[in-house]
Amino acid sequence: MTDSDVTATKARALDAATKVDKKPVRAIGLLSGGLDSMLAHAVIRAQGIEVRAVNFYTGLCIVETQRRLGRRRRDGSIPANEALGAAANLEMEMEFIDISGPDYLHLITHPRYGYGANANPCVDCRIFMFKKAKALMEAWGASFVFTGEVLGQRPKSQRRDTLRIVERDSGLTGRLVRPLSAKLLEPTIPELEGLLDRERLFDFRGRSRASQMALAKELGLTDYPQPAGGCCYLTDESFGRRFHDLMARRPERNLAEEEVLLLAMGRHFRLGEVKLIVARNETESVAFRRFIGGRHAVEAIGVNGPLALVEGAPDEEARRWISAIVARYGQGRVQARVRVEWRDVTGAVELREVAPHDDEAVLASLRI
Repeated sequence: MTDSDVTATKARALDAATKVDKKPVRAIGLLSGGLDSMLAHAVIRAQGIEVRAVNFYTGLCIVETQRRLGRRRRDGSIPANEALGAAANLEMEMEFIDISGPDYLHLITHPRYGYGANANPCVDCRIFMFKKAKALMEAWGASFVFTGEVLGQRPKSQRRDTLRIVERDSGLTGRLVRPLSAKLLEPTIPELEGLLDRERLFDFRGRSRASQMALAKELGLTDYPQPAGGCCYLTDESFGRRFHDLMARRPERNLAEEEVLLLAMGRHFRLGEVKLIVARNETESVAFRRFIGGRHAVEAIGVNGPLALVEGAPDEEARRWISAIVARYGQGRVQARVRVEWRDVTGAVELREVAPHDDEAVLASLRI
């Protein structure tokens, strides 16, 4: 064997060893199911990064909650989980992680950085999720975490200062990548180390989705949810009113998991310290039966109508009002008198006969 043959053999062996030793670059990506998160995953994967997609379930996703309750859209179809749909469209696996529970509920009721326009503690929520993502990153040997956040798109959680706060408080300083707005932000460690090509990232900003939709077309992504205000009940104005009404009467600001669902369902009325929740349809009436324990249950007898739950200790006047309101929301609303059954928290049953409430202005004044 000549010296040149030996040199060539060593070079091939060194090259082979380098390829064996070189570990793939890995990243944890948060996949909500929206267009931005889908694009972020497509952009990162296009650079040869091995991505592990995760979706954190908070118990407050509107579409997922409706799906679990068995609600149907106007066309009769059952709402689909958008994150699972996005993973299928991207042809990748996704890990569904349930983070609902006491720790998350405490975050909602005691946010360090306050609320947005409604009951949304978005900054604290992002920090909570990214701490979970950081633990996954370290356990999997990934180099960074990324998300589809766009600078200036959300008025509270996606300002430049709050993006920094989330990065810092989650412990991901330098390792939290926002590929859709990366060129407008400081270079991250994976960019500085050459793991990511900054020139192949983007400079999107603001609330317009025109740039994202153009990129989706370029990448061949055509099946994605229409951009909306978010999938979280905490951003919903009606839910926010009910949440703050409840917290105003809870100095300790505690919240049980079942109360989250009840805040998302039914028509809510406030009568002093007593609250009435009237189901809006048969699906909610069935769901309400899970929550009767510790509450009064009220419903019309002899006519189709919703189940209603009562929280608090209603006096005689409140019982008359509640009975009339419950009678109004069933098929008995056109009758002169309706029989209404009360089942107290003690199990005692009482029948009342009332005229359905017909003053819409008064009902509106009691609505939460």
